[in-house]
Amino acid sequence: MANYYTDHPEFDFYLNHPEMKRVVELKERNFADKDKYEDAPVDFNDAIENYKRVLDITGDIAANIIEPNSEDVDLEGPHLVDGRMHYASKTYDNLKATRQAGLWGISMPRRYNGLNLPITPYSMASEIVSCADAGFQNIWSLQDCIETLYEFGSEEQRQKYIPRVCAGETMSMDLTEPDAGSDLQRVMLKATFDEANNCWRLNGVKRFITNGDSDIHLVLARSEEGTHDGRGLSMFIYDKNDGGVTVRHIENKLGIHGSPTCELVYKNAKAELCGSTRLGLIKYVMALMNGARLGIAAQSVGVSQAAYNEALAYAKERKQFDTEIIKFPAVYDMVSRIKAKLDAGRSILYQTARYVDIYKALEDISRERKLTAEERQELKKYSRLADAFTPLAKGMNSEYANQNSYDAIQVHGGSGFIMEYKSQRLYRDARIFSIYEGTTQLQVVAAIRYITNGTYLSIIKEMLGREVSEEMKGLKGRVEKLIAEYEKVLADVKAEANQEKQDFIARRLYEITADIIMSLLIIDDASRAPELFAKSANVFVRHAEEEVLGHVKFIDSFSADDLAFYRQQAAEAEAAE
Repeated sequence: MANYYTDHPEFDFYLNHPEMKRVVELKERNFADKDKYEDAPVDFNDAIENYKRVLDITGDIAANIIEPNSEDVDLEGPHLVDGRMHYASKTYDNLKATRQAGLWGISMPRRYNGLNLPITPYSMASEIVSCADAGFQNIWSLQDCIETLYEFGSEEQRQKYIPRVCAGETMSMDLTEPDAGSDLQRVMLKATFDEANNCWRLNGVKRFITNGDSDIHLVLARSEEGTHDGRGLSMFIYDKNDGGVTVRHIENKLGIHGSPTCELVYKNAKAELCGSTRLGLIKYVMALMNGARLGIAAQSVGVSQAAYNEALAYAKERKQFDTEIIKFPAVYDMVSRIKAKLDAGRSILYQTARYVDIYKALEDISRERKLTAEERQELKKYSRLADAFTPLAKGMNSEYANQNSYDAIQVHGGSGFIMEYKSQRLYRDARIFSIYEGTTQLQVVAAIRYITNGTYLSIIKEMLGREVSEEMKGLKGRVEKLIAEYEKVLADVKAEANQEKQDFIARRLYEITADIIMSLLIIDDASRAPELFAKSANVFVRHAEEEVLGHVKFIDSFSADDLAFYRQQAAEAEAAE
């Protein structure tokens, strides 16, 4: 019987990464829970075995319940009845299975009935669920919103809401509005304090809300009358049990059909303030979005894995001219690139997750006691690394999911265009990944300061100092040449001091940076587990060379006249409208 965890030894490889010892030590507070909770681990190995058991259950449910239900869920989708959203029939089966298995509140402390898993194994579970059905992964992974409530809510709110999520109640983050998409400073949903009832009231409309009729909502609203920027926004908790919110519309989307995307109408809805006023966008949404972006990276890797599975199976089975098409260079080139991007993308996903784990655990400890000087330095280091790596992990993996699902269809030929084949659904599902929770363009914006201030270059040089296996030294040497090109083009761009040009080529600088970092990561993985990653390392480094050198050539030859040409072309197109 299939199991999406045990079928892929890569998960155990990343669970046994050297940095996981520090992750587990911090998350488990040196295993302080072992005397209070029967299921708490007693040491590092016991903790890893706990994670494996959770992933084994997740892999079984994903392969044998969620994936078999995925086609019916895609065809039926959610529907609207009297202002309420109803999931597709088999989505309820998926919810029941994950609830009965205890796969909710995964990252929450045991005192709230959570499993106390770090972000790294939680991201693995998220990838596994996405491989089965990316639409259901949206519903299930929004449990991660509880991290924001745990971090910024009061203890009373934690006691009230976290056990409900651990029991399987659903969540949503209600941020965007008809006139406020990526520019959340324009949010105008109004929050007013009701003195008579000692509560807040919410009024307005939210749009494009994933899982919008959930049980518990985190809502961004304008609490400061007369303001028009982010300083007037606060975060609120809305409980569906209190009423006051109806679903006006469910979007008819290209993909992720099982995930309801709703337009919500708030009419004097009762809500609780989460944290302090005025910090909703400035502090709380940023934390919420960073977690969501890591979740989309995991979702993207899951779909890339599914695309690879479909492409490989079809290429091995399908014959043309009495030969399996996997033996044709044009086909095995595509299949090899899918696998290489999958492995490199997974590597940066779990590297980022470990960074997030360490800094989040230290932040949590700082709320309990004063950190030592060494711990404060560690917190600063890993917070910076997580902040730098998250836009790379989200942006690149979401783009790879699109590319890989596209190539999976191409491997299928005409059959890939037929709705009976799974590859077309993967392609439709993947398209949203590079758009929601911050477009790829916004990931570039988030990353560019780390490019221009030399942060990534410093990280790259530190990574370059790591020892690699004898077999990987040749690839490492090739990457060293790319780093020299990267350093030179960065110096040239900075010396030119042309902000408009820098903004124009930012996407190319971003991709060069990501290609080099992922090359070094996959080389490191292949040094420790050549049986898993050596082939992908060889393919990915060659892919990186092709892309990096092409981008460098473009940037080197790009002049002020070229920039003027692009600008003029855009102006003429605008004038012609």
